Amino acid sequence: MHRSIRTAAVAGMAAIGLVFGLSACSEVSEVAKDEAVDQVDKAMNEKYEVTYEVTGKGVDSIQFSAGGGTATNPKLEAVDKPTLPWKKTVTLRGIMAPSVLPVAVDVSGDAQINCKIIYKGKTIADQSAKGLAAAKGCVAISPLAQ
Repeated sequence: MHRSIRTAAVAGMAAIGLVFGLSACSEVSEVAKDEAVDQVDKAMNEKYEVTYEVTGKGVDSIQFSAGGGTATNPKLEAVDKPTLPWKKTVTLRGIMAPSVLPVAVDVSGDAQINCKIIYKGKTIADQSAKGLAAAKGCVAISPLAQ
């Protein structure tokens, strides 16, 4: 009889310990979750600047993300017949990806394109193309997402 009482007492204590342990983990998990949400919210609203640079010859147009729209559906702006070298600094926010797309259509096949994305003096994307219908975009991951 004492054995069954002792077994029941041990089982009861184990259950109580488990309940307190799980509730403590739940509270820690909730705190960590709130901190993560705060960090994501801060990153989504934080702004950063990048500079787009396009060089080469025969570039007909340049499309680029200028900060409008959303990260998943950015509003692109365009420049037709740009004077090269072309440079533009824009302010983006959160996880919005910096992107620039120069396009050249040259029947002689001599078109050349080089595009760069620069963040805090460091090149974070660099691409080149040449030929009849050259199109080469530069896209980078938001520096805030890294």
